[in-house]
Amino acid sequence: QVQLVESGGGLVQAGGSLRLSCAASRTGFNIYTMAWYRQAPGKQRELVASIRSGGTTNYLNSVKGRFTIARDNAKNVVDLRMNSLQPEDTAVYFCNAQTLTGIDYWGQGTQVTVSS
Repeated sequence: QVQLVESGGGLVQAGGSLRLSCAASRTGFNIYTMAWYRQAPGKQRELVASIRSGGTTNYLNSVKGRFTIARDNAKNVVDLRMNSLQPEDTAVYFCNAQTLTGIDYWGQGTQVTVSS
């Protein structure tokens, strides 16, 4: 069983910054993609940013230029640095890891609240 442990998040004023971090509870299994999703109240969960093991990244259009995803493959850790946060970024953020065989693992979620 693999667990994803998230840290970071919290309350910040608009224009501020936060960093989310996620670590897999064990190493030695092949994670292909690590990603961050978010879900705001009453909305569907959406992909915020993802990064493949080779370093290819993908971002939600609304966060491009403000958020940066990075990972440490050896440690199976993924970070999301969020700058210029806006109230519309308020959501529960979830860490995701997907293996080469398509198995998904999810973190428990961490709240990010941006006040105006």
